[in-house]
Amino acid sequence: MSKPRMIQSQWMRTGTALALAAALLASVGGAKAADRAPLTADGQQAFEIYRDIIAIRTARGQAKTPEMVAYLVARLKQGGFADADIAVSDYDSAGEPVQGLIVRFAAGKPDGRKPIVLLGHMDVVDALAEDWVLPPFSLTEQDGYFFGRGTSDNKYGITNLVQTFIRLKQEGWTPARDLYLVFSGDEETGMISTRAQADYVARVIDPAYVLNSDAGGITLAPDRTPLAMAVQAAEKTFATFELTVTNPGGHSSRPRSDNAIYELADALRRIADHQFPVQASALTRSFLGALGQITPGEQGAAMRSFAADPTDESAIAVLRANPETVGTLGTTCVATMLKAGHAENALPQSATATVNCRIFPGIGAAATEEALKQVIANDAVQFRLVTDVTESPESAVPDEVMAALRKTIDARYPGLPIQPYMESGGTDGMHYRARGYATVAISGAASRPQDMYAHGLNERLSVDSFHGGLDHWYRLLKELAG
Repeated sequence: MSKPRMIQSQWMRTGTALALAAALLASVGGAKAADRAPLTADGQQAFEIYRDIIAIRTARGQAKTPEMVAYLVARLKQGGFADADIAVSDYDSAGEPVQGLIVRFAAGKPDGRKPIVLLGHMDVVDALAEDWVLPPFSLTEQDGYFFGRGTSDNKYGITNLVQTFIRLKQEGWTPARDLYLVFSGDEETGMISTRAQADYVARVIDPAYVLNSDAGGITLAPDRTPLAMAVQAAEKTFATFELTVTNPGGHSSRPRSDNAIYELADALRRIADHQFPVQASALTRSFLGALGQITPGEQGAAMRSFAADPTDESAIAVLRANPETVGTLGTTCVATMLKAGHAENALPQSATATVNCRIFPGIGAAATEEALKQVIANDAVQFRLVTDVTESPESAVPDEVMAALRKTIDARYPGLPIQPYMESGGTDGMHYRARGYATVAISGAASRPQDMYAHGLNERLSVDSFHGGLDHWYRLLKELAG
């Protein structure tokens, strides 16, 4: 591997949000990417924003989203946005102060069309320096990648949208309809800011639709050949249950016939062995059919077969055996955490497991909980739903979005297929769908499956993807709001 190049941010240690903003307004600087043609002024500014916000540890427990908000506000003001265009809101997310940011790009001569809302989230899953090969909160360029927590999820999306707003403003362009950036501060955890912002958007802005920077994007083959533009149009419902077994316990020298750990382990084994019914929608069948056309071998054949006939048992078996496709076929539930016992020489008085479910749209958390209880068949196992569940329908991709996206993608990859899909994970978008707004995610990032490290160790985004996608939202918004 080549020697890593640390990209130090001048904003990394400014201390307070006010000092950070003052420093930004005083000067802008930083290293340019090496071994590449000089960046345009817009590209350089995007790179600086990316570098600087990666350096802000906006993870649970750090209380850093206000610092990132102050930084973005300073950038936006420097780019020409007035105080009246910018709204910062404070929230309490499980005892931690977080902030949300809303920025309005006001229409010059409104043409009567409803506004467009553009989503992103500023927080990240935490990362420990001792676990990473490279420092997680200092942008590093190595072997053709930018490494750092948030490089893909979702600080690239934030960078792209903010830089697009600044670029358009500085060019003197004005939209024919209002555009709004809506950035949440705790998407990865409680989604308190997300819910509040979604309520505000529904009550005050009432957009035509919502576009999300936090999913979708261009899928590349292992050799980096572009395969398709993926458009996230649905999300599975996120629901987490705690399963607990209690017991009188006792001394470990006097084992009982019933044991909280063993009973819980038996329940978890039953869940592990259970397969929920296969589910298919027009969206998932279309997605697998299209993906099957460009996927070789047994996997591609199974995708095509399932798209044609969702009851094809052999296709189902192949797709369920693949972690990349199992979530597309229906609800999944998996144990993710364990807690049991209080002493090594005592029988456990309680044992608790955390089970996370990703529920196919239309099924619901209550029905899933009941199904798990039937699978376990043990009334001693107590269930507790520990998440606020938001169930959202699929979104039809608005025609004007599809048309604008077609032009945008053709400027980069002419004729590349555009394929809507269902996300097995979850984003802020679910809360907007739940409030009745068509919501689709259309990131400008281009990635291979093996390069997708969101939430994981050594998260990265290719340098080519970063620079290649900087015009994505710029072109798209000019098409949609010109």
